[in-house]
Amino acid sequence: MPELSHRRRLLVLAICCMSLLIVSLDNTILNVALPTLQKDLHASVSGLQWTIDAYTIVLAALLMLAGSTADRLGRRRVFQTGLVVFTLGSGLCSLAPSLEWLVVFRMVQAIGGSMLNPVAMSIITNTFTEPRERARAIGVWGGVVGVSMAAGPIIGGLLVETVGWRSIFWLNLPIGLAALVLTFLFVPESKAPRARRVDPVGQLLVITLLGSLTYGIIESPAAGWGSPLTVGCTVVAVASLLGLLAYERRRTEPLIDVRFFHSAPFSGATVIAVCGFASLGGFLFVNTLYLQNVRGMSALEAGVYMLPMAVMTLVFAPLSGRLVGTRGPRPSLLAAGVFIVASGVLFAGFSAESTNALLFTGYVLFGIGFGLVNAPITNTAVSGMPRSQAGVAAAVASTSRQVGSSLGVAVIGAVLAGGVNGGVDSFTAAGRPAWWIITGCGAAVLLLGAVTTGRWAQGTARHTAALLDDAADVRNQQSASAGA
Repeated sequence: MPELSHRRRLLVLAICCMSLLIVSLDNTILNVALPTLQKDLHASVSGLQWTIDAYTIVLAALLMLAGSTADRLGRRRVFQTGLVVFTLGSGLCSLAPSLEWLVVFRMVQAIGGSMLNPVAMSIITNTFTEPRERARAIGVWGGVVGVSMAAGPIIGGLLVETVGWRSIFWLNLPIGLAALVLTFLFVPESKAPRARRVDPVGQLLVITLLGSLTYGIIESPAAGWGSPLTVGCTVVAVASLLGLLAYERRRTEPLIDVRFFHSAPFSGATVIAVCGFASLGGFLFVNTLYLQNVRGMSALEAGVYMLPMAVMTLVFAPLSGRLVGTRGPRPSLLAAGVFIVASGVLFAGFSAESTNALLFTGYVLFGIGFGLVNAPITNTAVSGMPRSQAGVAAAVASTSRQVGSSLGVAVIGAVLAGGVNGGVDSFTAAGRPAWWIITGCGAAVLLLGAVTTGRWAQGTARHTAALLDDAADVRNQQSASAGA
């Protein structure tokens, strides 16, 4: 990709952030609309879970394919295709006649969404090549998540109350079309130096793994934890995981290069992404239902109540990006873990729902923690990797985020299934295990942040980069010999 001026690089960053904005706004606004959806479409708790997880499962399953496809066919081309499909899916969601059709159209959205964020991140990492400048750009990228969290509940609440839940999908149409035109005009095309082969078997195993795992968790409260359905889904998920690991190790160009995980920072970032976004998915799900179904708030009032969390994320995400650029990922990860744990313990151990003061304190603590965690995940995932693998590395990090969101909604929803229709006491009792799960996710962020950011971990990252470079040299030599 040609060297761009500073102003052009900032413009490319802004265009890429537009794609993140529509995806993040979509999820935030949808959470606020869940109770209205539950009434209008006569949805059960599991039905509400599927409106979120149908999107995140498909997204997670296709992100790595989208990243490698963009490296092969051209990042701008795939990014533009994603914008078209996502915008079309948004329009279809606004027309959904039933819950089942909404779930289907959410999957269409996800197909487009899979071509947006990881590809945009790959464009950013290839545009901002200087490490500190890249870290700052990623901090801005993370700040967009905070903007969506701050604006989403308010905008969503207003739209749900004044126009109806269908209007929440209309927001994506003008932003998606504008991003499409601007991408055509200002984003240069870029590709990896060498195209990677398609891995259909690995792709199928990823889809089977994520689908069976999430389906089993969501449907287990109704079917029973020891039912043939739940046991069968568990067996299929385990078999898919083992098959994926065995198959990918034998491929020259796998969908998921397991050698990436020889790097402790990369492995840590992957697990931290799952834990951090599982805590976010669970946090949004439990609080949306609590504020509207238990406290009887409107969608707008619930959005206003959750503003302290969103504003803290908005403030601390770019600060975390700057901190990562100057001090590395360790301080941000350690602080993120501490704040998420503190929020979880406040709800699980001290019933923060009992007073508004404690409730808002818990929201502020969680917002700070989540705001700090996103930038070091992305930076660690792509740093130290060859630039030719940027799309795949970014896609693995994005996949981990979506897997975390899916699992957070699935697990927390399963825990809450018996208490969402009861009063304050029954909901608080049902939610306490959910908050301990969120606390555990924060503890994992803290522990892994400490273990995977030291000297030993950096040594494994250098060793992994050497392995990948050596493997790339071998493949290039083989290709040259075949061409001769």
